[in-house]
Amino acid sequence: MAGPDSARVAEAVWRMEGARIIGALARMLRDVGLAEELAQDALLQALESWPAAGVPDNPAAWLTQVAKRRALDHLRHQALQRDKEAAITWEEETRLRDAQAAPDAALEQEDIGDDLLRLMFVACHPVLSTEGRAALTLRMVAGLSTGEIARAFLVAEATVAQRIVRAKRSLAEARVPFAVPDGAERRARLASVLQVIYLLFNEGYSASAGDDWLRPQLCEEALRLGRILAELMPEEGEVHGLVALMEIQSSRSRARVDAAGKPVLLMDQDRSRWDQLLIRRGLAALERAATHGSYGPYALQAAIAACHARAVRAADTDWTRIAALYEALAALTPSPVVELNRAVAVSMAYGPAAGLELVDRLQDAPALRDYHLLPSVRGDLLAKLGRAAEARAEFERAAALTRNLRERELLLARANSCSTQLSS
Repeated sequence: MAGPDSARVAEAVWRMEGARIIGALARMLRDVGLAEELAQDALLQALESWPAAGVPDNPAAWLTQVAKRRALDHLRHQALQRDKEAAITWEEETRLRDAQAAPDAALEQEDIGDDLLRLMFVACHPVLSTEGRAALTLRMVAGLSTGEIARAFLVAEATVAQRIVRAKRSLAEARVPFAVPDGAERRARLASVLQVIYLLFNEGYSASAGDDWLRPQLCEEALRLGRILAELMPEEGEVHGLVALMEIQSSRSRARVDAAGKPVLLMDQDRSRWDQLLIRRGLAALERAATHGSYGPYALQAAIAACHARAVRAADTDWTRIAALYEALAALTPSPVVELNRAVAVSMAYGPAAGLELVDRLQDAPALRDYHLLPSVRGDLLAKLGRAAEARAEFERAAALTRNLRERELLLARANSCSTQLSS
């Protein structure tokens, strides 16, 4: 394939394989920033050469090999300054030969089992701030744009860009090695790693921008990373809690959009389309989380998801238990977003007026000022109370705030429904 389509192919392959390539280079170079730079150079070479030469049969392997050659050239250049040039060169040439012979195997990891997880633990080094760790990992490992990360954190895009720049600089200045920590140090970084996987899954589960409601690849990647981490750290209850949450949430994927790709709300979904295997896996992971102590934030969210999974019909949902679980979650990790979700549960358990009272308390929360789900939830509650004009205004405000096309269409349809109700 030659011509303009080749650029789209290169960008798509980079989106899927960029993090693995960066991880493979970082394992060779022991320098995350340099690894990203050389991997980006390989992408630029693809964008320059593929339009004329055509897309190779295995574009991911092509990018990997070109990137590794650049890394090897860098190592050879450095080796000229060292006494052990031959040994170093032989080691890297062996890795390059393996990569050319079996590109997929070249992406495997030695001691942690996956380059992406190694990259995560490095990017979650304690020398970085909590915000910097998450932003850098989502950028380098998940390949999210600064805009997507900003929406995940409900902060300005410029703030995220600054965090990423500072994080890279801090890693370089601290000469952080590309190595997986052991024992207590690994556990210390675990919270940041779990946060990154969680945010990655959320971006795939409800895309913050774009034309599609779902980005299944991001969900699958997050779930894959979570499962690997659970095997590596089987004694950590919150790892199992996060895996349980992702398994159960993923079980609904087929029912969350209709044939045209439009969103289907939870209470309207055809539950016969929920994946029972994923539900069973999730419930089993939740049991494993329970055996390792009291529930943490992820296990609590998994327990909430389990309430939905166990309900054969929407009417069977135990909203009283869900409201209680959200109350426990709010006590453990207070946040306006958790409170907003608790308000929804309270409205289902005790009526829309009770939920609206909680939502109205959140109207001035700075973190929710541009969060489209606040007016969306408020509009839903107002509609249930028969306050159609107010509900329409809230749905229209929510539609103006979201950057996802499918979600905007859904919100505008709900606004129009309120208009119809007013005119009838």
